[in-house]
Amino acid sequence: MGAEREAETSNQVSGGQLGNVVMAREISGPVTFTTADRGVPAYLQDPSRWPLAGEWDALTAGAHRARPDDSGDAVPPYIPRDQDQLIRARLRHAAETGGLVLVVGDSTAGKTRACFEALRTELPEYRVAAPTAGPDLVTVVEVIDRTATRCAVWLDDLESYLGAGGLEPGLLAEFGRLRIPVLATMRHQQFDIFTTPGDTERAGTEHTRSALTGARVLRQLDAVEIDRLWSTGELQRAGEADDDRIADALTHHGPYGLAEYLAAGPALLQEWHRATRPGGHPRAAALIAAAVDLTRTGLTPPYTLRLLTEAHEPYLTAAGGPLLRPESLDTALAWATRRRHGATSMLVPTQDPDAWGVFDYLTDHTDTPIPDTTWHTALQHTTDADNLTIIGIHAHKAAPGIAETSYRQAVEAGHTRAMFNLAHLLHQAGRGEEAEGFYRRAVEAGHTDAMYNLGHLLTDAGRGEEAEGFYRRAVEAGHTDAMVNLAHLLHQAGRGEEAEGFYRRAVEAGHTGAMVNLGNLLQQAGRGAEAEVFYRRAVEAGHTGAMFNLGNLLAETGRGEEAEGFYRRAVGAGDTGAMFNLALLLADAGRGEEAEGFYAGLSRPGTPAPCSTSRSCSLRQAVRGRQKSSISEPKKPVTVVLG
Repeated sequence: MGAEREAETSNQVSGGQLGNVVMAREISGPVTFTTADRGVPAYLQDPSRWPLAGEWDALTAGAHRARPDDSGDAVPPYIPRDQDQLIRARLRHAAETGGLVLVVGDSTAGKTRACFEALRTELPEYRVAAPTAGPDLVTVVEVIDRTATRCAVWLDDLESYLGAGGLEPGLLAEFGRLRIPVLATMRHQQFDIFTTPGDTERAGTEHTRSALTGARVLRQLDAVEIDRLWSTGELQRAGEADDDRIADALTHHGPYGLAEYLAAGPALLQEWHRATRPGGHPRAAALIAAAVDLTRTGLTPPYTLRLLTEAHEPYLTAAGGPLLRPESLDTALAWATRRRHGATSMLVPTQDPDAWGVFDYLTDHTDTPIPDTTWHTALQHTTDADNLTIIGIHAHKAAPGIAETSYRQAVEAGHTRAMFNLAHLLHQAGRGEEAEGFYRRAVEAGHTDAMYNLGHLLTDAGRGEEAEGFYRRAVEAGHTDAMVNLAHLLHQAGRGEEAEGFYRRAVEAGHTGAMVNLGNLLQQAGRGAEAEVFYRRAVEAGHTGAMFNLGNLLAETGRGEEAEGFYRRAVGAGDTGAMFNLALLLADAGRGEEAEGFYAGLSRPGTPAPCSTSRSCSLRQAVRGRQKSSISEPKKPVTVVLG
């Protein structure tokens, strides 16, 4: 092997600095170069520094502290939860095949502790990689691949890792390829931001095709849910524990879950609300209120003392101002940051000694309107396009004017999701011409939902030919609802054969409404037997309109007994058309008294009129494919602390 010589000093180059250089006359055989990424903590690059799961600490893992016992231990004995068996079975499976196990629950429901105990019990000899941010995940996967380390990845508060540069579908696939088990937790509030379906049953956090999103990751997962309120069995198991703190929680938890009581969540919430009174800590209460509402606006924490000082003044004034004899700022901050019950504080410290976060329990249990001054403060303290878009999402319904301002600022930075969300906001406000312009910009950037919504906007404007083009583009990108809307558009234009093809594609993708619409199309074409098949599939999925239409089809073919059963199911789901047709069916069968009962139901105040007054209601287009996409909510930006 030829001589190898590593430069002993850094090499200077114009405009920067070159790192270490290996110089050799010749090299034969494999050579491995390992270079540290200056942007990633060193411990992530060295698996030997990762803790063993069996020796890991619950507080380090992210479990909430409880009141310490006499020995000073802030972690009570673990009370087995009803979902433990499911979590552990999925974790064992992930250890064999790779993949992500997600546990969702409210703040302080006990989800992190349940996951920690599962990991420690099932995979005690595994190393645990717990990166601080999404971009570090790539490094973790590379290190595991290179070193063949038997390792589990821990992602507490999964929203911090989702999105471009972090956990994307491609990286999720790598976990499977390398058989890496991943255990993650997520609060319900954050999970809903990413996955709450809109009018079209599409997740609300769709990125452009080129920017894969957290929503696409979450749609691949079957989350395990942990309830904050404990079941009878869980309470019985807690009663068997030899721990004064758990015994106290069993006695006093009231309407709260044991885990949230142990973590002092309810106590801190009540103490904060009481602090506003004269003689209390009104300035501290205002500081906490400002931090809570800044979090609710979507502004990413931590918050500097300067920001909290600015933001809290309107809260203090609204509560009574000088009449409350507010304490000094130093005294207020000390009170707000003091640990209570040995568990946590209301304002929580961060790695920046001059910046603070907020105990998430307080945020999750606050639903008062956010003052306009706080929305404006949030906007004034960020220029990040992702964060501006998130603020817009939080304000979309609560403060549309703020949402429009934040979206427009993000659009100026070229943010595609902001273009879509702004268009959606304008569309809802009846400002169609403006909405069209922003939809078109998002379409140019490849945003599939923008293609779909623009098709809808153009259809409403009577510009069907243009709408068809955008629906087709969305269909090419795999947008199922676009298949339904395109089929409906074609059906109305008398192009039934083309419409049938797109309905069938949507049915293959599992779209229940498409099953109903395809059944309608086939029945109108005289193909009743085929229509029945699709109606029945939709009925199995719980579609009320399919029950009604199947009842009609069966009644028309002389199968009254079967028709009655489906009409009754539709009536039970509130369908007045089915109520009317069922009454007619019963009357024809000589069951006048029963029929009269259903007629009487139709005459009650507040009952919608049936679909017709003829012998049989006309077939209803149960799903017309006219729904709009929901707001496109992006991943939550992460504050990354390096080193």
